[in-house]
Amino acid sequence: MNLVERVKGILLKPKEEWQTISGETTTIPELYKTYIVILAAIGPVASIIGMSIVGIRLPLAGSFRIPITTSIASAVVHYILTLVGVYILALIIDALAPTFSGEKSINQAFKVAAYSNTPGWVVGIFTIIPALGILGVLGLYGLYLLYVGLPVLMKSPKEKSLGYTIAVIIA
Repeated sequence: MNLVERVKGILLKPKEEWQTISGETTTIPELYKTYIVILAAIGPVASIIGMSIVGIRLPLAGSFRIPITTSIASAVVHYILTLVGVYILALIIDALAPTFSGEKSINQAFKVAAYSNTPGWVVGIFTIIPALGILGVLGLYGLYLLYVGLPVLMKSPKEKSLGYTIAVIIA
């Protein structure tokens, strides 16, 4: 799996990419090592640069920079929580599968959790310029990826995809 090709595929051709992903035998440690730890680092690294080097501009107050130690500490906490969050999301997806007539498979659930987070991780680059941080809303595309990926990887009926997606989001 080529990282750049996978990101392009999941963002631009999700239906075809989910089919490809479904047939892969990627393990959880492999996904962490080759995909998640790299992409999940984009936002935290960009936020360190944005908050401590570029600075934040406030109307009538000028601009200020957050101390580098503070931004690094914040980025590290954010990064660790992201890595843990992917695993928890996979557990939720797997646990809910039978409720929506899907098949339990932690590996498949983990793939859904990892790849549906791709937009959020990629748009993290915008925090390098704090004023562009609002573009992080583009990461909501991940909800669509979750909706499209659940029936393919978890083998749930397409008519139950919306309910499954909503249940995962709520949980």
